[in-house]
Amino acid sequence: MNREPKHAVQRRLRSHGLKARKSLGQNFLVVDSVRDAIIEAACLTAEDTVLEVGPGLGALTEKLAASAGRVIAVEIDPSLALKLGKKLGGYRNVKIVQADILKQDLNALVGGSSYKVVANIPYYITSPILRYFTRAADRPALMVIMMQEEVAREVTAPEGRMGFLAVSMRLFSNPEIIFTVPAASFYPVPRVDSAVVRFNMLPGPAPGMGDVDDFLEFLHCGFASPRKQLRNSLAIGLKIEAAGADNILRRAGIDPGRRPGTLTLEEWSGLYHASGAKRC
Repeated sequence: MNREPKHAVQRRLRSHGLKARKSLGQNFLVVDSVRDAIIEAACLTAEDTVLEVGPGLGALTEKLAASAGRVIAVEIDPSLALKLGKKLGGYRNVKIVQADILKQDLNALVGGSSYKVVANIPYYITSPILRYFTRAADRPALMVIMMQEEVAREVTAPEGRMGFLAVSMRLFSNPEIIFTVPAASFYPVPRVDSAVVRFNMLPGPAPGMGDVDDFLEFLHCGFASPRKQLRNSLAIGLKIEAAGADNILRRAGIDPGRRPGTLTLEEWSGLYHASGAKRC
């Protein structure tokens, strides 16, 4: 395993007057083999536009530039963005943008072209990042995202054990864990291991859902109390009597005694339509 020594990373940060900022969840990748495996998982060609979120010290960016036709790296930390701009100034196919990705217009950022997302993101913005890209009008063709392993297991949970996050992501993609990443692969070392998830994006939301925003709000209602029986969780979420929830479930042909996590995406769609598209 080709690892950049911890002291080398510290020295590079100090030489630029920088340090890892806990408030931004910064953990820098220091293992080259992990970087290379992420590049491989993105299946890049010279025709691809890549949107990298949180490039940090550029462990991935330079390799992305060598593999893709265009790289747009969005870094929220002004100091890191400045350093990265100087480091990669010789690459004509790289653009460094200092910004909060969650506040950007994707169409303006990528110029309306098809693109792939590669990201080693802070753990605390995983759900907002997933929501941002999957619900955007200009969705990516593919996403390869490093996240906390526990969340990766939740996102890729199989049918029969899917929570809200897993079901909502199945609406837009087929997610799979490509490999896990030990905590020691980063500096500073986080308290938990990570995993790289590839989201093979669907050309559009899964068919038959109706209004996607309405469906997702209904889904949120259904998971109001995920450990309870579905009749109770749905009643709590929709703010109706349990008998009313029973009626909706029976119209959908679903046993009211099941737990929310046991339903498939198709069953949630049937339940949504049987409810008359009710929302919380």
